[in-house]
Amino acid sequence: MFCINKGIGKLLVCATVLLTGCQDLLEPAIENNRQLDASAYLPSDSRFPFGILLNGYNRIPTNSWSFNDVATDDAVSNDQNNAYLKMATGQWTANNNPANQWTNCFAGIQYLNITLGEVDKVQWVTDPVANKLFSTRIKGEAYGLRALLMYHLLQTHAGKGVGGQMLGVPILTKVQTTSDNYNLPRASFEDCLKQIYQDLDSADIKLPLDYRDITLGQEAQIPAKYGKVTLEQYNRAFGVTFSGLFTGRIAKAVRAQTALLAASPAFNNGNAIKWTDAANAAAAVLNLSGGLSAIPSAAASGLTWYSNTTEIGNLKDGANPPEIIWRNNWGENRDLEQANFPPTLFGNGRINPTQNLVDAFPMLNGYPISNPLSGYNPADPYTNRDPRLRMFILVNGATAGVNNTAINTTANGTTNDALNRVETSTRTGYYLRKLLRQDVNLNPTSASNQRHYKPHIRYTEIALAYAEAANEAFGPTGTGANTYSAYDVIRAIRRRAGIGLTNNDPYLESAKASKETMRQLIRDERRLELCFEGFRFWDLRRWNLQLTEPAKGVSIQNGVYTILPAVQDRVFKTHMKYGPVPYSEILKYSALEQNEGWN
Repeated sequence: MFCINKGIGKLLVCATVLLTGCQDLLEPAIENNRQLDASAYLPSDSRFPFGILLNGYNRIPTNSWSFNDVATDDAVSNDQNNAYLKMATGQWTANNNPANQWTNCFAGIQYLNITLGEVDKVQWVTDPVANKLFSTRIKGEAYGLRALLMYHLLQTHAGKGVGGQMLGVPILTKVQTTSDNYNLPRASFEDCLKQIYQDLDSADIKLPLDYRDITLGQEAQIPAKYGKVTLEQYNRAFGVTFSGLFTGRIAKAVRAQTALLAASPAFNNGNAIKWTDAANAAAAVLNLSGGLSAIPSAAASGLTWYSNTTEIGNLKDGANPPEIIWRNNWGENRDLEQANFPPTLFGNGRINPTQNLVDAFPMLNGYPISNPLSGYNPADPYTNRDPRLRMFILVNGATAGVNNTAINTTANGTTNDALNRVETSTRTGYYLRKLLRQDVNLNPTSASNQRHYKPHIRYTEIALAYAEAANEAFGPTGTGANTYSAYDVIRAIRRRAGIGLTNNDPYLESAKASKETMRQLIRDERRLELCFEGFRFWDLRRWNLQLTEPAKGVSIQNGVYTILPAVQDRVFKTHMKYGPVPYSEILKYSALEQNEGWN
């Protein structure tokens, strides 16, 4: 389905290391323009195949922020050229798809298949035992990355064909050459799942749980699956030097992500076992870190992982803070702040949270603002609210930036932060706060950068996946084969946020009596905890929920709060719960079937 430069005979590999760790693995820097044949490189030249493998890493869709929230009820953008804004307002087509991952992921899979075909031909090190360990590790990485890219292909392009069958994408497990048949049909969704799980099993078998150095006297900690190897041989192939690369822990987390997708209403025909599988897959990840203890407490800065200045500053290459399972490293910059700080802080205010999202944050006592017991006052809407509201969203009167500048978003405000005042002003009455480091200075006279990183997978994501699946499989308080329930997870997450600390969260206590009420609460918590991280766009679709709720805002004038019911309409048709196969691919390959409703 995807041929690199029309075949591997002319393969251009420009691998830029976006991962942490491994900086000193390749000398000189990874930049290969080599022919892939037996005479092109020496068996001892490991740079070429490793550079190909790194292309798989570089194509991970979560390497950067998508902010596809702009195509949901959670956010709008003041940038009229924003691709997701255009998608949300009726311009989403099979040949204009900002969410498209077809070319990117199939290119990555081609590189990974090349790696799997070449890895055993390479002499990585002279020690034959260590050499075998290196080959084993790299094959494990390639299998894991191939599964991850296939997961993203399913998330983005799986759907019902015109005949009603749930289809995935073509399954490619070997290198495509110029002589191969590219006109391949889409495999069934189920067959794609089987391939992902098979690849993850292969990765898990070959990879250590984590990369770490085993010290002298602790040789018994070397996993038995690697046979009789010395401490030096093990550390050389699986030591802390390789932190940041794919691991067995990551393979388990990707399995949990995939299983949740497979169990979701849009992809599941009512098979309850899939919910059990998803719950158990998520539990397998959480149990590696103590079950519920895998959800870092507020004291451990589990909520503010993106702005924990000391923690981030002290992170070693490839190391993860308690909240993170896997991350990349953006290094020192101010890109997010430049895009999203309010105008008075020299930012462009691009991502504007909606009133819809603001209303989803409960009161401090745990009740939704629509509940009569909440104590919500629409004339004083930000008082006694869930603390996460002010952590994640910059509301009128809140402070931001290095000088704790008060931000005025009122309709009659006198600064450019005011509602709709200039091009970079908010369209909803709110600015983004989450993900941004307030110690970044954008003032041209004293600009400063700070260190950032982008998570691929967080423990909170996996915990919420467990809660969702466990509630469907076992009910709110059931545990199945595990030791904690959906209720237990949501209680831990809400208490970390500061909800229900003084009143034992009576709304949560009442919700545990009903699977349906708990389902809504779990979805609400997922919306809040993972906001602006690229989940809402996919969650609404896999849940078969309404996609056309207008984005709301607020106009504040003379202390009066007026809800703006339709800052921006959402124009989606029913079939758009599934993304399209690219139109260009449909034109080229007659065997490819388009998802129902897309032209």
